[in-house]
Amino acid sequence: MGFVGICTADVHFWSDGKFADMVVKKPFVLGHEASGTVVKVSCGVNHLKAGDKVTIEPIVPRENDEYVRIGRYNLSPTCFQAGFPPDDGAMCRFYVHKANYCYKLPECVCLEEGALVEPLCVALHACQRGRVKVGQKVFICGAGPIGLLCLLVCKAIGVTMIVVCDMCQDRLEKAKCLGATVVLKVDKCTCPMELAQKVKNSLCAMPDICLECTSSDTCIQAGVYAVKPGGVVVLVGMGLATANVPVTQATVREVDIRGSYRYTNTWHTAIALMASKKVDVKPLITHRFQLDQAQEGFECVKKGAGIKVLLNCEAQQCPSLCPQQQCGQQQSQCQTRQCPQHSFF
Repeated sequence: MGFVGICTADVHFWSDGKFADMVVKKPFVLGHEASGTVVKVSCGVNHLKAGDKVTIEPIVPRENDEYVRIGRYNLSPTCFQAGFPPDDGAMCRFYVHKANYCYKLPECVCLEEGALVEPLCVALHACQRGRVKVGQKVFICGAGPIGLLCLLVCKAIGVTMIVVCDMCQDRLEKAKCLGATVVLKVDKCTCPMELAQKVKNSLCAMPDICLECTSSDTCIQAGVYAVKPGGVVVLVGMGLATANVPVTQATVREVDIRGSYRYTNTWHTAIALMASKKVDVKPLITHRFQLDQAQEGFECVKKGAGIKVLLNCEAQQCPSLCPQQQCGQQQSQCQTRQCPQHSFF
């Protein structure tokens, strides 16, 4: 493994033992925003070889069900989901993954950037769900990693009028630097209707789309109030099991409320955006920790410091892959519960 990003979901699993409706019932390895270097491939793998830099898609279908057949494998209830209970993730020295869900990185994309392909795919899928187009006006709730990546994707698509709101002034400053047209600071007492009015005033019009990346009631409601009749609110943020939504407003103005869960078939596009420099994720990386400093990294994310925190999982003078009979020694030396000789699918 090269680099693994620490996501808010990881922090919730670590500190609370649950995230949304997913509950930790037994010890497992975290990590789903990952990149690494291939050390070995199994028979029949021709598109990858030892030494290739790759980014890893954590969702892998286990069966060819109806969702997989229509290309919406993110909705398959039996999918393997690396780093989400009960499936082990990539926050370790060595990791085994299905070759078809490992994507080779171009020479111009480093392993650090490769670890951000996964959250970039979340943002890309959210924009696809909202059908974001050139010339539209977009309201983004939240200037965390996903909100800022949504901003970058919107800019790459050609959106020129983008409003971003957040409670953190530092993150709003980052959003401004990344191309937000207007930034709005909010707090826990902000009235949703008041926020919606500020958005309309700042754009001199109603936004076409709201990309809601916080999961807070205030922002969900503000999104419904703010978008134009026939507009779209995309629910990207996860966390709360339930939320209060002004359904009458959504109904009489025919506002579409759409869920956005991870991604499907976005990885080649995300890598191409990075390679072409239409999306530059490097400014989002604010902290780096070694794997044995993981707790410090998690604490950093928990207190809201910086934006994207990465763990460097690259082995320092780690021995070469062991034969199968020496797996116990290799696991001890490399701090992993997973052996490269075995598959967990």
